[in-house]
Amino acid sequence: MFDLVNRKKRVVQVILGLAVLPFLFWGVESYRDGSEGFVAIVEGEEISRREYEQALRDHHERMRAMLGANFDSAMLDTFEVRNSVLERLIQQRLLHREAMDNGFTVLDSQLVKTIREIPAFQRDNKFSKQQYEDLLRAQGLTPAIFESRVRQELLLQHLLDGYSENVFIPKAVVEKVRYLSEVQREISQSAISPEQFLSEMTPEDSDVDNYYEQHQADFVLPERAKIEYLVLSLEAVAKNETVSDDAVNNYFQEHKDDYIQPEERKASHILINVAADASEDEKQVARAKAEKILERVKQDADQFGEIAKEYSDDPGSAAQGGDLGYFGRGVMVKSFEDKIFSMQLNEISDLVETDFGFHVIKLTDIKPEVRSSLDDVREQIEKKLKLEIVSNNFGEIAEDFSNVVYEQGENLQTAAERFELTVQQSDWITRNSAQPAILSNEKLLSAVFSEDSISNHRNTEAIEVQPDTFVSARIVEYKPAAKQSLSVVKDLIVEKLKKQMAEKKAIDEGQATLARLQHGEDLNDVVWSEPQLVSYMQSRGLDVETMRVISRTETKDFPVYTGATDPKGGFNLIRISKIVAPDSVEKDKFENFTKQLQQMIAQEEMASYLTAIRRRHDVKIKQDNF
Repeated sequence: MFDLVNRKKRVVQVILGLAVLPFLFWGVESYRDGSEGFVAIVEGEEISRREYEQALRDHHERMRAMLGANFDSAMLDTFEVRNSVLERLIQQRLLHREAMDNGFTVLDSQLVKTIREIPAFQRDNKFSKQQYEDLLRAQGLTPAIFESRVRQELLLQHLLDGYSENVFIPKAVVEKVRYLSEVQREISQSAISPEQFLSEMTPEDSDVDNYYEQHQADFVLPERAKIEYLVLSLEAVAKNETVSDDAVNNYFQEHKDDYIQPEERKASHILINVAADASEDEKQVARAKAEKILERVKQDADQFGEIAKEYSDDPGSAAQGGDLGYFGRGVMVKSFEDKIFSMQLNEISDLVETDFGFHVIKLTDIKPEVRSSLDDVREQIEKKLKLEIVSNNFGEIAEDFSNVVYEQGENLQTAAERFELTVQQSDWITRNSAQPAILSNEKLLSAVFSEDSISNHRNTEAIEVQPDTFVSARIVEYKPAAKQSLSVVKDLIVEKLKKQMAEKKAIDEGQATLARLQHGEDLNDVVWSEPQLVSYMQSRGLDVETMRVISRTETKDFPVYTGATDPKGGFNLIRISKIVAPDSVEKDKFENFTKQLQQMIAQEEMASYLTAIRRRHDVKIKQDNF
């Protein structure tokens, strides 16, 4: 989708989401507390466990806000997610150190200007000190803390802009890349699949025996256990709390505005791109082109989508007929947004000018503001109030839980009754189990499969597997690791060998057939698919390696034959019938392509830079805490 937020106000974009302000800026002083342990050390500076857990909670909340009803906390409770959160914290520390070492600074005037330009802090298009303070207070922030965070973000932006804004690409290189990415080849395919040879494959007994001997580790059943466990979480404890109707009613009356779904509008646009600093002559040329398009659209509004596909310079929305989807106020550039929120349904706008160029806009739908009733949000408010009640003393509850499961180590029933929890049962799990997600914590699994737990069937300690979620478990049935006999796994080995043999047969047949085609033989038994045009930009489902083989094939005379191993098994014969060179491109579209290429290179350089500074500095991760 076309990004109508001014690129130069990247910090403003970040801060616009005030609903998630507390977790946009990680690594600040307000989260540091070395007394609770640390998860990593960056050049002698600790990243506290508390800061890491806060960042993890914030990540969960952001994803919850983004996904809504589709949110599933289990998909975030993985090593990959936890590691990525920690890596972002480390990366921030390193970038801040780099910025300071290189003498970057943020002037007070720049900080003030940035904050005053944030739409969320404005009334009637002017900065409102009252609104600024009220919004920060609602998020539990003081102006001093918030301004410190914005200053830190601006500091990092100064450092990173050197990579994102100073990429140079020679015109000849851009032209070559554009040609290579857009040149099309008309191909037909003929797949030789392993399945057609499976019935012919019969492994020798000696092959089965050899495979078993060489892959014995594959046939070892790991140690397994069935366990029972208790989950103590903030939400589970909160469910047992009660809140009065008066408390719910009072909260709703005080926070009615929190339960308003603002009006959203859906629009499509056609962009005629022109740089904000372009000359007047260039702007006049772009305006003239936009006016011609506007005239055509007004003559046939039903063709708006097709016209957008043909003429719009916005690469993100043009392919969708200019569709920008739904959005509320405060998302788009002001002039663009003001026009859309003043239009009638299905109205076509006059030209709208922004820093990106000239826009022709069509308003396609309106979602009116929705105010929720108390009945609509009663359950949500009750849950919030219960969580507030419990969160104040959850630390003490968790400590009591830890003591009970330890002192009453022979069973979990005592703790279940005291904390009103349900003892849950698992199926067979191993040291590497990923399901159920609540039991996939590495520290918990290590405790479950410890010598004391296996031998004495005692409760494990209460282990925090997620923020504000503790689990204690005990083994009820255990089986040690065991090697499966050949008689048990023979059928599996036979099927695997048959598949390997069939894949090799398909590749051999494919390469032999390709050689005959390349020598000019006319093979009537090869059945070709319907011709289709493919390119790197439109690969039609072909994998990268196959596209690479096609693009490298010499094409002096047609048809030309080539082939590639299918990643799913087998061999693809490919017949190239012709080459279709890309059309010449208008100057503004060529400039857009250049900018996109610059962005890609900038991202690559940025990734290399981040990797380099990580290698240059001393970073230690405390794995047992992490």
